[in-house]
Amino acid sequence: MKTIKDLDIAGKTVFIRCDFNVPKDEQGNITDDRRIRGALTSIRYCLDRECKVILASHYERPEPGVYEEKFSLATVVTRLQTLLKLADNITLAKDVIGEKTKAKAAVLESGEVLVLENLRYEAGETKNDIAFAKELASMADIYINDAFGACHRAHASIDAMARLFDNNSKGAGFLLNKEVTFFDKTLANPIRPFVAVIGGSKVSGKLEALRELLNKVDKVVIGGGMAFTFLKAQGYEIGSSLVEDDLLDEARTIMIKARKQGVKFYLPVDVVVAPKFEEYSVSKYLPAQEIPEDWMGLDIGPASSRLFREVIADAQTILWNGPMGVYEWDRFAKGSLLMSHDIAGSHATTIVGGGDTADVAQKAGDVDEMTFVSTGGGASLNLLEGKPLPGIEALKA
Repeated sequence: MKTIKDLDIAGKTVFIRCDFNVPKDEQGNITDDRRIRGALTSIRYCLDRECKVILASHYERPEPGVYEEKFSLATVVTRLQTLLKLADNITLAKDVIGEKTKAKAAVLESGEVLVLENLRYEAGETKNDIAFAKELASMADIYINDAFGACHRAHASIDAMARLFDNNSKGAGFLLNKEVTFFDKTLANPIRPFVAVIGGSKVSGKLEALRELLNKVDKVVIGGGMAFTFLKAQGYEIGSSLVEDDLLDEARTIMIKARKQGVKFYLPVDVVVAPKFEEYSVSKYLPAQEIPEDWMGLDIGPASSRLFREVIADAQTILWNGPMGVYEWDRFAKGSLLMSHDIAGSHATTIVGGGDTADVAQKAGDVDEMTFVSTGGGASLNLLEGKPLPGIEALKA
């Protein structure tokens, strides 16, 4: 896989597929611009070489063909203008592949940036449509993929478009290359003890990653809603907590495999429970074996936090993917925030999976203390599972 530094891009029109799918508040203001900042190195590298730059990204899931302001990249463009200090040289196209947009791309001057509207306004994007990909490719000389967070999706701007360029005209941006290199090196030769902290709501979403990690790590810590499937598989009463009954046998198999391979496997010993899934519901701490029949666990308890702190105390490499509870609600966020503080305060190389996990680290104020925070939750999970990423494979083709 070539990188942007391996290509002759001076003075050319460069198409950079970015991941500007950033969180916003109810007023439409960007609340976390890490993904935008992550793309700046590649953008500046192109501008320094007198390139004409076209940026493209998706944002959430709009209905194709229907323009809604809340799905527009207008706020992203405003943030880019501020971060790059190029207010006059960055413009937003009205659409993705319309005639006016193509005309703007054709007359771009060196040092100017054109941002296409949300790629998912076009149905061809998610369908990996080759005709749509050709329309995008017609605007540029060079294709750069810097959207690690979208690399696990075979979409037109990620897969089909990249395959239209030869190996001297396409490559990975700095952010994408950094993400892939970091995960590859860490997983191939981790400094031990290597601890995986896995959370989130469901086992099903992380089953393959768990299986793969058992071959690499020394300890596994399980938290979040997925812990209840493992607790029930051990015969505990879990009340009305989230559980995947069809995966109980799989959970037992994973625990047996861990024991056989000498991987220490830790589950919560106490939980924060509530009678309803509501933000301000009454709550209390209980041992994991004593959840009432009509109550549900929504966070790990203080004893679990202390146990997990001891588990990671001697770690030299920590991989964290998934929150410990319903971190969006302050009442049930304490376990996730404490986990973030404990990981950030360790002496280990710390890798934080993107998505919800990165949001927890941000909420806890620990992002700067982590060794590496990924910009892609789903993509990083696929890397852990050992699956090929369409975006990476297209760059190699």
